[in-house]
Amino acid sequence: MSRGISIRRWALLAVLCVAGVASVALASERVRATPREAKAMFDQALEYMKTNGPERSFAAFNNQKGKFIYKDLYVFVIDQKGVYHASGAAPEALVGLNVLNTTDAAGNPLFREMIEGTKKTPELTVRYMWLNRSTNKVEPKVSYIGRVGDYVLGVGYSAPRASARDAESMLDEAVQYVREHGMEQAAALFDDRHGPFVRDDLYVFAVGLDSGRFEAMGMKPALVGTDAIGLKDAAGHAFIQEMIDKTASGDSAIVDYVWLNPVTNAVEHKRSYGKRVGRSMLGVGHYLED
Repeated sequence: MSRGISIRRWALLAVLCVAGVASVALASERVRATPREAKAMFDQALEYMKTNGPERSFAAFNNQKGKFIYKDLYVFVIDQKGVYHASGAAPEALVGLNVLNTTDAAGNPLFREMIEGTKKTPELTVRYMWLNRSTNKVEPKVSYIGRVGDYVLGVGYSAPRASARDAESMLDEAVQYVREHGMEQAAALFDDRHGPFVRDDLYVFAVGLDSGRFEAMGMKPALVGTDAIGLKDAAGHAFIQEMIDKTASGDSAIVDYVWLNPVTNAVEHKRSYGKRVGRSMLGVGHYLED
């Protein structure tokens, strides 16, 4: 990531933080919306914009006392150049801001993904890490995205931190998928950030037991093909090697280590569960509450 993009990303998050602090009293009264509520607002906003046109819609979406603000939900709209035209989160701070090259806390170019994605399909979902204006914390977020003319419209909901049960369940699903479809096909799906194996702050990683290299890394596919055996956490712990050693003598392994949490962008304690499937080892982990 270039230094310029990094500065822009954090500058945008800083703007959102200021907006969040300015509305603490209002935010404290809000609760998390559900995915169904987010989808309902998205459908309503999409239809409203198709019926009423851009300018009237922007005014409605930017009205923080209007019908397009509900719990922690709001509507945002950008154009094909990545310029905000509406954002119920902080219209005065964000409207007119170009966020085309802005990345989320995990380094993913979310706005470019939204623009490029809607060129291929009229509607899609995008997962990323973003500021929740109600909690003033960076959290996993899922947004429903649609294209209306030359504009990209979205409504997103904040996803909660995954639990141990969530991690173990995803690992079981991943193991079953490998058994049914083979590692090559499974690895492609594990690395698909819009697929079923990248969910909030959960993702699958896979290591080839013969090569010692990553075969899949859902949160950062760029690591595929790089050395996994020698990878160490922030405390110098070779946790992948420990996981491989533990799975050699049993069906599964549990390994604790410290790792960067893309949600908070801080190094935190993490617990991962590992299982062997053929000549591969799969792992899924969750971050531990302090």
